Amino acid sequence: QVQVVESGGGSVQAGGSLRLSCTASGRPFSTIVTGWYRQAPGKQRELVASITSDGSTNYLDSVKGRFTISGDSVKNTVYLRMDSLKPEDTAVYYCRIVVLAAKASEYWGQGTQVTVSL
Repeated sequence: QVQVVESGGGSVQAGGSLRLSCTASGRPFSTIVTGWYRQAPGKQRELVASITSDGSTNYLDSVKGRFTISGDSVKNTVYLRMDSLKPEDTAVYYCRIVVLAAKASEYWGQGTQVTVSL
């Protein structure tokens, strides 16, 4: 089993910054892709950013230029740096990791709350 833990959420004013961390632990595994998702009350969950084991990244259009996803293979951690935060970014942010063993499996973290005020 793989455990996924997010951290780094909090409350900031518009224009501020936060860095979220997603750390995976447990049995040996190889990561295929890590994604950061967010869900605001009453809204659908959406993919914010993703990074593959090769380092390829992808971003939601509304966060391009403001958010940066990166990984540290030694620490088995993926980060989401969020700059120029807007109230619309307020949501619970979740980390999803897809790993490969005998088959591909996905693991989700518990989520971390991000609140951006005016």
